[in-house]
Amino acid sequence: MRHTGLDGGLGTTPPVPGSPTSLLLFFLLFLGLPVLLFALVTWQVAVHGPLARADERLSGELVHRDGFSVFLADLGNVTVAVPVLAVALGYVAVRARRAGTDHWWTPSVAAGVLMALVPALVVPLKELIDRPGPPIMGGGTGYYPSGHTATASIAYGGAVLVLWPWLRGRRTRGPVVLVCVALNLGVALGLVRSGYHWPLDVVASWCLCAVLLLSLRLFLGRSHRRRSASPAVRAP
Repeated sequence: MRHTGLDGGLGTTPPVPGSPTSLLLFFLLFLGLPVLLFALVTWQVAVHGPLARADERLSGELVHRDGFSVFLADLGNVTVAVPVLAVALGYVAVRARRAGTDHWWTPSVAAGVLMALVPALVVPLKELIDRPGPPIMGGGTGYYPSGHTATASIAYGGAVLVLWPWLRGRRTRGPVVLVCVALNLGVALGLVRSGYHWPLDVVASWCLCAVLLLSLRLFLGRSHRRRSASPAVRAP
């Protein structure tokens, strides 16, 4: 007899589709795609290749700074995105602790550490690539990849990942995912329209954050399975 997992888990115990091995292969496959795209974009920007030149032409057509574009770009500020993540992490930690979940602090700590890694990864890349900014920024370098995009992606995406097991049904999960996607698209649009970043700066950050968020999802999934296997754990 197979036993179903907790809500938000992987379902039946292995060996079945969705087992740890198949899930790991799935994530490794999808981790490779953003890694390859990030490598391609970084190479083109570093050597100022055809893709980078096309990116600059596209930016010239898209830049139209206005109040709404600046507002959207500001949604990627640390002072906006990180508090949203902090509220989600605190909520999840409290819920898990009240439910008596073993290692209730693990998801919140993991997502918090991932958020702290963003500047540690982005800042060295900015210094290494040393890409000049769009003309509207009046000179300066260090625009690749976009720090605002990375902050928004990890903060809003990480919040969704840690909240996921506590969201019940499609009526709750669907809107939460849509809000996350809308926020990240809004930040990207605002950055490009305001001339704060070239489009490829945003694309590169998305690729980098896709790897980080998929890694977090894999870690949370493995942690959830370990807790589910423990006889002491109680379902939330």
